[in-house]
Amino acid sequence: MNHVADLSGPALKPAPSRAPRAPQPAHVPDRLVYDFDLFGDARLKAIGHDRILELARTAPPVFWTPHNGGHWMLCSYDAAYKAARDPDSFTSEFTPFAKVKAMMENLPEGVRRPLVPVPINLDPPEHAKYRAPLNSAFSPRAVMALRDEFRALAIGLIEQARPNGGCEFMTEIAEPLPVTLFLRIFGLPAERQREYRDLAAEDLAGIGQSIADPSAVQRRLWQIVDICRDTLLERQANPQDDLISSLWKLEIDGKPMTLADMENFSIVLFLGGLDTVMNGMGHGIRHLAMNPELQARLRAEPKLIPDAAEEILRRYTFTVPPRMVAKDLVFDGVEMKKGERAYIFLPAADLDSSHFPCPERFDLQRENKAHIAFGTGVHRCVGSHLARVELQTLYEVFLARIPQFRLDPDRLVTFHGGHVIGPDALHLLWDA
Repeated sequence: MNHVADLSGPALKPAPSRAPRAPQPAHVPDRLVYDFDLFGDARLKAIGHDRILELARTAPPVFWTPHNGGHWMLCSYDAAYKAARDPDSFTSEFTPFAKVKAMMENLPEGVRRPLVPVPINLDPPEHAKYRAPLNSAFSPRAVMALRDEFRALAIGLIEQARPNGGCEFMTEIAEPLPVTLFLRIFGLPAERQREYRDLAAEDLAGIGQSIADPSAVQRRLWQIVDICRDTLLERQANPQDDLISSLWKLEIDGKPMTLADMENFSIVLFLGGLDTVMNGMGHGIRHLAMNPELQARLRAEPKLIPDAAEEILRRYTFTVPPRMVAKDLVFDGVEMKKGERAYIFLPAADLDSSHFPCPERFDLQRENKAHIAFGTGVHRCVGSHLARVELQTLYEVFLARIPQFRLDPDRLVTFHGGHVIGPDALHLLWDA
């Protein structure tokens, strides 16, 4: 998940609860304006990916929306794929890293430095220097070594819920399952899980409300760093078998890891580990709850679960990486100006009928399975291997231990938008 870390502009006052609609720029024609609020669209909150299907079918492949200060939405598969692989045109550095370093060198004593979530808010060549330390930690081999531990956690949570004849899946299983494993991997104390999770949820909920206020972004990021700092320093002095300790031993560009480096790493790991994959779990279990025949088939043929997990990822892609237009350009016939924001709308890209025939249909035999749920290019999700293992293992254990389950007809599912789209709550029923 990308986190907008725009550091330009003075810290004047808190942002309003919702940025007003921006005036239509002169270079944006009427035909490219579409009324969609990524953070607050009522239909998105009510019907989730069915609203995204509407966009994929009716909105321009690339459109401009006046919401949240005005920005571009890159919705087609081709547009999302090309933009994600072109950091020279669509930068992740909302403030150039060279400018950040210069600011840090000239900060007055006692003034907090600007935080930069690394590596996601960096472009090449700096990006590779900060990405490399994470690649080995989340490699397929490292992740497979965690599979049994994750399975045991899943069994424990599911067996606790099974006699009850139902559960609220998001809080009882989808949240504690990946979060518990992540805290162990990262090295944060498990007893503070609720505190960490509440802070992650608060941060993600506040993104849409502070787009126009860089100081608000920094305040939220410093909250994350402040809650992690004691553990970061303790692991520097007393290394253990965790990611924080491993990172302390590494070098960046030939130089020893600093506390500033560790604080920047902690932002991305904290938010990615404490929020993202639980939304994928919610989408997958909801789909299974609505399709008892698919449940039956996967119980009878569990070898199909990896294919089912991939098709669920395509059908319910849930991350929306932000970018900034790096230079004046014409992209897919659309004129864009340097400094404009653009969201790579991966959920719509994976529902593009020009790339995926009948994209609304869940199809285990789909020939083209090349979704981009984890992004593509240099910023492809570093935790994708872990997410796949977690999702496949969850589906396997849940289907093996819970009888046919369904949505509670009296508790409608609602959704949240933003950088990560997912169910707010998911009430399930089964015959105990």
